[in-house]
Amino acid sequence: MKHLFTLLFIGLISLSVSAQNKVAKIEFKTETIDYGTIEKGADGVRVFEFTNTGDAPLIISDVKSSCGCTVPKKPKGPILPGETGEIEVKYDTNRVNPIRKTITVISNAETPTVALKIKGLVVDPSKESVLQKKQKSLVQQ
Repeated sequence: MKHLFTLLFIGLISLSVSAQNKVAKIEFKTETIDYGTIEKGADGVRVFEFTNTGDAPLIISDVKSSCGCTVPKKPKGPILPGETGEIEVKYDTNRVNPIRKTITVISNAETPTVALKIKGLVVDPSKESVLQKKQKSLVQQ
């Protein structure tokens, strides 16, 4: 009986050690999305695609934006090894400005924090730039 308990104890320890070696890994197709030049009010939704290349389930616990004008959405459940997932990002395109924002992804992956970036330029087609006004005035002269 003593040998049986010893054998079970050793088995449980070796099982827990081998289970600790399994780790989730998050691999994004791209870590930067370039909106390019888009018009005010255009669709501001973009998607970061990723794959769990590890051998343990990937759990994304939080996704934060550097600004309230960018709203990220994380996957609801765990992403199993080999499966893909998406982080949806919606930028408020009613703000006419250059876009330079960071989305921070926190997970149980081998690299627990990943910084994703979005960039681009939102323009208002109903307003002329200073350069366009100057060119028109030169043509009219």
